[in-house]
Amino acid sequence: MELAGELLPTAPDAPGYELPESFWENARVVFPEPPGKTSVHLRVDSDVLDWFKAQGKGHLTRMNAILRAYYDAHRAK
Repeated sequence: MELAGELLPTAPDAPGYELPESFWENARVVFPEPPGKTSVHLRVDSDVLDWFKAQGKGHLTRMNAILRAYYDAHRAK
Protein backbone atom coordinates (compact mmCIF):
# COMPACT_ATOMS: atom_id res chain seq x y z
CA MET A 1 0.00 0.00 0.00
CA GLU A 2 2.85 2.36 0.77
CA LEU A 3 4.39 1.86 -2.67
CA ALA A 4 1.01 2.51 -4.27
CA GLY A 5 0.60 5.73 -2.28
CA GLU A 6 -2.52 4.42 -0.56
CA LEU A 7 -1.38 4.96 3.03
CA LEU A 8 -2.88 7.88 4.87
CA PRO A 9 -1.06 9.69 7.67
CA THR A 10 -2.04 8.73 11.20
CA ALA A 11 -4.30 11.29 12.86
CA PRO A 12 -2.36 13.29 15.47
CA ASP A 13 -4.98 12.48 18.13
CA ALA A 14 -5.06 8.74 17.39
CA PRO A 15 -4.38 6.55 20.41
CA GLY A 16 -1.10 4.68 20.46
CA TYR A 17 -0.55 1.20 21.81
CA GLU A 18 2.62 -0.52 22.94
CA LEU A 19 2.48 -4.29 22.68
CA PRO A 20 4.93 -6.51 24.50
CA GLU A 21 7.13 -8.81 22.40
CA SER A 22 5.27 -11.77 23.88
CA PHE A 23 2.14 -10.65 22.02
CA TRP A 24 3.79 -11.48 18.69
CA GLU A 25 5.06 -14.90 19.75
CA ASN A 26 1.64 -16.48 19.26
CA ALA A 27 0.20 -14.04 16.71
CA ARG A 28 -1.20 -15.63 13.57
CA VAL A 29 -3.21 -14.67 10.51
CA VAL A 30 -6.85 -15.71 10.87
CA PHE A 31 -8.77 -16.17 7.66
CA PRO A 32 -12.56 -15.77 7.88
CA GLU A 33 -14.67 -18.81 7.20
CA PRO A 34 -16.41 -18.30 3.86
CA PRO A 35 -20.02 -19.31 3.31
CA GLY A 36 -18.88 -21.90 0.74
CA LYS A 37 -16.34 -22.43 -1.98
CA THR A 38 -16.77 -22.44 -5.75
CA SER A 39 -14.10 -23.71 -8.09
CA VAL A 40 -13.20 -21.25 -10.87
CA HIS A 41 -10.64 -20.97 -13.63
CA LEU A 42 -8.86 -17.64 -13.21
CA ARG A 43 -6.12 -16.14 -15.34
CA VAL A 44 -3.72 -13.92 -13.38
CA ASP A 45 -0.49 -12.19 -14.32
CA SER A 46 2.51 -14.53 -14.04
CA ASP A 47 4.47 -12.19 -11.80
CA VAL A 48 1.53 -11.91 -9.39
CA LEU A 49 1.14 -15.68 -9.13
CA ASP A 50 4.90 -16.15 -8.76
CA TRP A 51 4.97 -13.64 -5.90
CA PHE A 52 2.15 -15.39 -4.04
CA LYS A 53 3.78 -18.80 -4.57
CA ALA A 54 7.10 -17.44 -3.28
CA GLN A 55 5.38 -16.64 0.03
CA GLY A 56 5.00 -20.37 0.66
CA LYS A 57 2.28 -22.95 0.98
CA GLY A 58 -1.28 -21.62 0.94
CA HIS A 59 -0.91 -19.09 -1.86
CA LEU A 60 -4.44 -19.69 -3.15
CA THR A 61 -5.86 -19.24 0.35
CA ARG A 62 -4.00 -15.94 0.72
CA MET A 63 -5.22 -14.76 -2.69
CA ASN A 64 -8.79 -15.59 -1.66
CA ALA A 65 -8.34 -13.73 1.65
CA ILE A 66 -7.23 -10.61 -0.24
CA LEU A 67 -10.22 -10.85 -2.60
CA ARG A 68 -12.53 -11.29 0.41
CA ALA A 69 -11.05 -8.22 2.13
CA TYR A 70 -11.61 -6.18 -1.04
CA TYR A 71 -15.16 -7.50 -1.32
CA ASP A 72 -15.92 -6.73 2.34
CA ALA A 73 -14.51 -3.21 1.97
CA HIS A 74 -16.54 -2.41 -1.12
CA ARG A 75 -19.84 -4.29 -0.77
CA ALA A 76 -21.29 -1.68 1.59
CA LYS A 77 -20.90 1.07 -1.01
